Amino acid sequence: MKILVCISHVPDTTSKINFVENDTKFDMNGIQFVINPYDEFCLTRAMWFKEKQGATITVLNVGNTTTESTLRKALAIGADDAIRVNLEPKDGLSVAKEIAAIVKNGNYDLVLAGRESIDYNGGMVPGMVASLVDYHFVNGCVDIEVEGNSVKLVREIDGGNETLSSTLPMVVAGQKGIVEEKDLRIPNMRGIMMARQKPLQVVEPITSKNATEVQSYQKPLPKGAVKLVNADDIDGLINLLHNEAKVI
Repeated sequence: MKILVCISHVPDTTSKINFVENDTKFDMNGIQFVINPYDEFCLTRAMWFKEKQGATITVLNVGNTTTESTLRKALAIGADDAIRVNLEPKDGLSVAKEIAAIVKNGNYDLVLAGRESIDYNGGMVPGMVASLVDYHFVNGCVDIEVEGNSVKLVREIDGGNETLSSTLPMVVAGQKGIVEEKDLRIPNMRGIMMARQKPLQVVEPITSKNATEVQSYQKPLPKGAVKLVNADDIDGLINLLHNEAKVI
């Protein structure tokens, strides 16, 4: 089984976010980048298939040279090889088209990707990839098992989980639950040394066109001051909820 795991290069959630050039560009200074957590869950699940079923794992990123450190970490975790599409990602559609081209050329059986990236939270790329390559698709996956050509999956829905069956090839958008945080793997020294010898292929994009462009960024507005109400002032609380918060 050939598995392609899509890897996003995202800012660590502890990083302080700023914008430059009249709030039109993201300020990269002092930012620590990591593997998108949802993608890391999927990579860990792919490692299970590699160890139990002999699957091969390719990791893929659409980005510039700065993302190669993240791909090397994925190789250190256990992926067999890596591909970087040399394109600065601007929107979900352009990224999906690049991934779809790699999927078609590589004849992958299973494409795993996080349900969304934690920077833009678009949540659209996996579904568009599935549509472009005409693969079956399941979103919000929290469990997956593959036996031969058959796939059993569990996905999260409102109020519970739904169990599904499908067949390869397919695209799966995973999240926490497909593995747990305790199952995530930290690269050891041997893995880091081996990652330096594993192939990282750079391919040129099929197109440089983007369907959308960023006009500006804006930070969330500061939270308003908190009004404290004495525990015995029920009338005052009702007045605030009715006239100011307008929730009753």
